[in-house]
Amino acid sequence: MQPIQPAIPGEYLQEDEKNLVARIQARKKELGRQLLILGHHYQQEAVFQCADMVGDSLKLARQAAEAREARYIVFCGVHFMAESADILTDAERAVFLPHLEAGCPMADMATVDEVATAWQELAGVCDVEQVVPVTYVNSSAAIKAFVGERGGSVCTSSNAERVLAWALARGERLFFFPDEHLGRNSAKALGIKDDEIVLWQRGRPLGGNSPGQIAKAKVLLWDGYCEIHMEFDAEQIGQWRQREPDIQVIIHPESNYGAVSAADQYGSTEAIIAAVQNSKPGSVWAIGTEVNLVNRLRDQHPDKTIHLLAPTSCCCTTMALVTPASLLWLLDNLAQGNLVNRITVAPEIAKGAKLALDRMLEI
Repeated sequence: MQPIQPAIPGEYLQEDEKNLVARIQARKKELGRQLLILGHHYQQEAVFQCADMVGDSLKLARQAAEAREARYIVFCGVHFMAESADILTDAERAVFLPHLEAGCPMADMATVDEVATAWQELAGVCDVEQVVPVTYVNSSAAIKAFVGERGGSVCTSSNAERVLAWALARGERLFFFPDEHLGRNSAKALGIKDDEIVLWQRGRPLGGNSPGQIAKAKVLLWDGYCEIHMEFDAEQIGQWRQREPDIQVIIHPESNYGAVSAADQYGSTEAIIAAVQNSKPGSVWAIGTEVNLVNRLRDQHPDKTIHLLAPTSCCCTTMALVTPASLLWLLDNLAQGNLVNRITVAPEIAKGAKLALDRMLEI
């Protein structure tokens, strides 16, 4: 069930953004080393500039685990990210989300009940002891625990191919969720044939497949997707190449296979940042990922021409719920000893989820 955000008083919502940021900085100074603010790359700039550490979801969760002095860890991201931080930190530190309704639609496309039902159906047509579950880090703690308890692993967009190769070496097939496209792109990169990749459609018996299709499959893909990265396609890439013959196209692997195949490069947010940073002055880019990161790269690299690949805004609306107003409201409460918007993962779920996260780190 989606948690409900407490009402944020109007005084915060009506305050000028510049004043909000100044007040956040004052609270940060007051709270000192007991406060750590983490900012995801897709955050709006006014929030991003208030972060002590920035990065992708797992990088930030690991930084939280290593920050021994921090008592309050504020994750400017979405719900599953804060869950991962809580799983990887000890009981002495508390994790908070500035807006409780900042979730991930893709993560919500795979509930633990749905996955458990699919697993039971799968057991009716094959030996599930030979099926290795893999979940993208963009998933709930409950899904991570389900995977961890069944010998599987978490993956990120930067190491998905390595984790899928590990899974295939351990069993006859793997079941990947929740993102169909990261799973397909990674499987294709490993040389898995089209007829060995099966889409499991939610709500349909055997995911809409026959027992014969399941028997032949090496990779089963849950039919989840990222609404933002579905905005990019191969046609857009072709149009940019006509307009800018020297353009380089880089795209996130949550995009569909046609777009990823047409791009020059694909990679995680960190890989996209590195590619632009390491490119020559004067280079021209079209980037297929969330608009806040693209705009930030454009501002940081005025010597390069940087475009958003799609003509649409490509803004993550749930990430956008974290604003300077909600961040300041949270910090004011923490300064007063009110632990609002704390994210906690039940110990029995955290134990299984940490197994899956630890396996990934071992891989």
